[in-house]
Amino acid sequence: MLRALVVVLVLANIGYFAWSNGALAAFGIVPSRSSEREPQRLQRQIQPDALQIRPASSGD
Repeated sequence: MLRALVVVLVLANIGYFAWSNGALAAFGIVPSRSSEREPQRLQRQIQPDALQIRPASSGD
């Protein structure tokens, strides 16, 4: 019983990996990209180039 559950979970993980990487596109099963799902988020960004990533302060 446990062996069958492990096999099912491994197959589900392989299937998800194939789907998320677009390997199932030949069958018409393709995940939508985030830009396709929510294009309004990209349009609402205000100066995305102004974002600066700085190293964390040491706190000493």
